[in-house]
Amino acid sequence: MRNKRFFIVMTGALIFGLLAAFSVSRYLSSAQANTGNLTKVAVAKVDIPIGTKIIPEQITEAEFPSNGIPDGAFESVEKLIGRVTITNVAAREAITDSKLAPAGTDGGLTAIIPEGYRAMTVKVDDASGVSGFIQPGAIVDVVVVIDPKENSINQDPISKVVLQNIKVLANAQNMDKPKNEREATTVKAVTLQVTPEQAEKLALAANEGKLQLIMRNSIDQGDTQTIGINKRSLLTGERANPIPDAGSLKSEQPQTKPSPSPAPKHARVAAELVPQVVPAPVVKPAAPPQPKNSIEMIEAGKKRSVDFP
Repeated sequence: MRNKRFFIVMTGALIFGLLAAFSVSRYLSSAQANTGNLTKVAVAKVDIPIGTKIIPEQITEAEFPSNGIPDGAFESVEKLIGRVTITNVAAREAITDSKLAPAGTDGGLTAIIPEGYRAMTVKVDDASGVSGFIQPGAIVDVVVVIDPKENSINQDPISKVVLQNIKVLANAQNMDKPKNEREATTVKAVTLQVTPEQAEKLALAANEGKLQLIMRNSIDQGDTQTIGINKRSLLTGERANPIPDAGSLKSEQPQTKPSPSPAPKHARVAAELVPQVVPAPVVKPAAPPQPKNSIEMIEAGKKRSVDFP
């Protein structure tokens, strides 16, 4: 009986040993095959900020599976020397052509300006700069408050959104987002990405009035047309709207029909003071008299007329 149990135990151990050896052999064969299919790709050795001209000390090589190489990756480190990054590149991240400016581009702010656009800097303070929360990459609208000239018909200041969906390229001399975006940074100037036509509007607005930047959701690219506002329209009041959830878009909010706003109190009082005009009753004209026939009769030597219909 003991010999039978011993034989069963030894047989089980032998089977498990063969299975383990087979698994290790398959793993080593697979690893060796994968090693033969690896390709060296240029990667960042350290974090490379946006607008940086790459130098040899910032890049190295790493092995990637041949079927997992990112599109636009470089197998030669020499091809990256002197190229300028247009986005932040993290350490050990493959450097692809989409993250680089065209060859020959100078480093700095000029490398991140798209073709057909310009970079224009405007002055801001804590109020007009959204308390320092406007960071590079943010999307803003531009509002201007202008005082009309003395000989103008309308003497009230006017507030108007003059530019929409404008990208912030830099705040002060910083082109990179801070590590902690929840912390505000005190800046006195913001550089915006604008077209030549928008640059003309922005220059005139900055010269004629006071600018105010309005931050918007980075994925909210909708166009909103406004008529502007002055003191008279400001004092007409505003209806209360429900507060949307943080980060939600207008298309995701429930559509509600605006209720008609009641007439202002002074308008109701004025309407009550106006005398009510009661229309006069309509009198139908009398029917014209019907023509009558008459004859003359002589009775006892006297004439008289007798009418009959």
